[in-house]
Amino acid sequence: MLPLLDGSSAGELIPELVRHGLQQLIELEVAAVLGAERHERSDDRLGYRNGYRPRLLTTQAGDIDLRIPKLRSGSFHPSILEPRRRVDQALYAVIMEAYISGVSTRKVDSLVAALGSQSGISKSQVSRICQDIDQQVQAFLGRPLEESGYAYVFLDATYLHGRLGLGQQVCSRAAVIAMGVNADGRRELLGLQVGDSESEGFWKAFIGSLKERGLTGVKLVVSDAHVGLTKAIRRMFQGCCWQRCRVHFARNLLQRVPKAHQGMVTAALRSVFAQESAAEILSRWDDLASSLAERFPKAAELMAEAREDVLAFRHFPQHHWKKVWSTNLLERVNEEIKRRTRVVGIFPNDPAITRLVGAVLLEQDEHWQLEGRRMFSAESMAAIPALDALPAAVAAAQAITS
Repeated sequence: MLPLLDGSSAGELIPELVRHGLQQLIELEVAAVLGAERHERSDDRLGYRNGYRPRLLTTQAGDIDLRIPKLRSGSFHPSILEPRRRVDQALYAVIMEAYISGVSTRKVDSLVAALGSQSGISKSQVSRICQDIDQQVQAFLGRPLEESGYAYVFLDATYLHGRLGLGQQVCSRAAVIAMGVNADGRRELLGLQVGDSESEGFWKAFIGSLKERGLTGVKLVVSDAHVGLTKAIRRMFQGCCWQRCRVHFARNLLQRVPKAHQGMVTAALRSVFAQESAAEILSRWDDLASSLAERFPKAAELMAEAREDVLAFRHFPQHHWKKVWSTNLLERVNEEIKRRTRVVGIFPNDPAITRLVGAVLLEQDEHWQLEGRRMFSAESMAAIPALDALPAAVAAAQAITS
C-alpha cells in the first residue's frame, strides 16, 4: 500500500507516487518470472528470491530509489528499465546536446541536477551514452535500403553552426537529408551527410552513397533549385523526373515582382495548383505567365523556364500531387532538427552534428514505422507509370486513387 505522506508537499508526493508505481510493476514482473508471489507455496514455482539490490533511476520527477529483486539462481532485470542506463529518455537528449556542444562535465552535472536529478552524471557515463548513440545512428544511416525501390525521393539541406579546422573557427555546416517513399507507400528517412556546402560534388557523393546502399526505382526527385543539387540530380538520376519545389519557386518568383504586387501574384500562383486536371493546370500557368509578361517580364521569363520542372507532379497519380509538389514533408523534419539542435548553438565538430541529427532522424523514422500509416496506398504506388511512359501517362494517372 502507498504510505500516506502527512504534511508532504506536492514536490515530495509526486516522486513517491512514481516510485511506488514503478516498484509495483517490478514486483509483478518478477512474480511472473518465478511463477509465484512472495512467500507463496506453489508447485509451479520456477525459482526463489534472494533479497534486493538498490537501483537509482533519474526521471523528470527527480531521482527515484528502486529495489531490484535478486534471484538465487540466474538474474532478473525489469523490462521497464533499460540495462546499464540510469537516465530516462526525457533527460537523454538533453545530456547528449550538452555534451556534444562542448559543455564541461561539471556543467552537464549541474544541468542534470537542475532538471530534477540530485545525483548528477559522471564523465564516464556521458561517454558511454555517446558511444551507444553513435553505434545506433551509424547502423541506421548505413543500413541496406529496400530492394523494392523508392519511386519518390525528397532531398533537402539544413544549416547548422559548427567548429572546423585547427583554428576551430565557427562556420556554417550543411546537413543534407534524403527521404524516400517505398513501394508500400511508406516514408523512410534514407540518409544524412554533413559537409561544407551544397556543391555538386558534395551532393553527388551523397547520392552515390545512397545508391551503394541499394537506392533504386527512383522516378521523381523532389528538391529546391539549388545549382549544385540540380546538377547532381541530372548526373546521378538520369532519366528520372525532377520536381522543383513549388514553395521555393514561389519565393524565387516573388523576388522578381515589386512588393506592392506580391500578394496578387501569390494568389494567382496558388490558383494554378488548385486546378483538378493537368490540362487545366497548364492552361492556368500559361495564362498567368502571359498576364505578367507586360508588367513583370522577368517574372514571366522565370515561369517559362521553370514550367516543366514546377509542374512535373502532373505526370503522377492525382492524389499524390499535394505531397510530391513540394519538399514540405521533409521541411517538417528539418523543423524538428532545428528545434532539437537550437539548445546546442555551436557544434564542436561534424561527428557531433551527425550524432544528434542522426538520432533525430532515427527517432522520427521509428515513429513513422511504428505508427504504420502510409502516405499512399501500395496500389497507387504500383500504378505510377514507367519512366519512358511518363509524358504520355498524365490522363491515366489522374484516375488513380491513393
